[in-house]
Amino acid sequence: MARTVPLIALLSLAGCATTATRPAISPAPTASVQAKGETQAVGTANADAADDPAIWRNPADPAASLIVGTDKKAGLYVYDLEGRQRFFIDAGRVNNVDLRDMGAAGIIVAASDRNDPRNAKLALFRLDPASASLVPLGKLAVGPGEAYGICLYREGDVLFAFNVIKDGTIRQVALSLGDAPRASIVRTMKLATQSEGCTVDERTHRLYVAEEDMGLWRFDARPGGDTAPVRMAAADGYRIVADTEGVAIAPEGDGDGGYLLVSSQGDNAYAVFRLSDDSYVGRFRVTAGAVGSTEETDGIDFAMGDFGTAYPGGLLVVQDGRNMPRAQNFKLVDWASIKAALGIR
Repeated sequence: MARTVPLIALLSLAGCATTATRPAISPAPTASVQAKGETQAVGTANADAADDPAIWRNPADPAASLIVGTDKKAGLYVYDLEGRQRFFIDAGRVNNVDLRDMGAAGIIVAASDRNDPRNAKLALFRLDPASASLVPLGKLAVGPGEAYGICLYREGDVLFAFNVIKDGTIRQVALSLGDAPRASIVRTMKLATQSEGCTVDERTHRLYVAEEDMGLWRFDARPGGDTAPVRMAAADGYRIVADTEGVAIAPEGDGDGGYLLVSSQGDNAYAVFRLSDDSYVGRFRVTAGAVGSTEETDGIDFAMGDFGTAYPGGLLVVQDGRNMPRAQNFKLVDWASIKAALGIR
């Protein structure tokens, strides 16, 4: 969650929620890439509003793919790859969003609903690709606390949601997608402090969760798996400068190959880790070019595959917390440019 800090203060303090022992900007080598596109700004101006994106890749026509993004003060937007707003639905205070194509059940979009900060809910929608619209399916209660993060996990024909509560509680919820959707809490996990961003590698059944001031953790995503967290990376001021925010999987090949990307919000960068052994690969920033730079990024999402001529090898979408003079928006980055900047294959 972005916490607005004047630029001078950002350069003198250790990130949004760090201690005096951490540097304001990591001394680690940090590559530069440029975004190729951006979305229209969200409707809520002069506020920390845009938060989290989710990408749907159209397998039949990749250039017709869509991006769902949250305005956490107002609702959900749908954008095309040109960044044009195709749809908006007033859903109130929805924080994070994720989606999965469930075949006959459609493309299911789930958002963490924090309209009631004492009682978390999951807002469900179906994405209609033809009209680029969202059809509400209902709101499901997922336990006490303020809903923050959300990520989906498909295991066979079963869809699970991981609901990250603001205090670090993580509830795995099995979703029934019939005429009247239902949610059943399968198990509960816990991190010690405020947490938000999460993603699941469905190939290895691993859940990754960002604990904002502490760093990155992973869990067994399977409903019968171990609930103990395993530390993957600390917010050490070098690889990650707190806040530790959005996380996304960039799969490569089969098995455990690929990379995990995490927003190092405290110094406007993104850290990259290798999934096969949790090793640190490097960092990059999105700097100004034809499209502006990104700062104070909250949510991110990645999708592998061909997205047309601008994004032939995969697409990264990141929230931009300082899209001046307009309201916040989302930037689109070509995966090939990130790999080239970091020297990875």
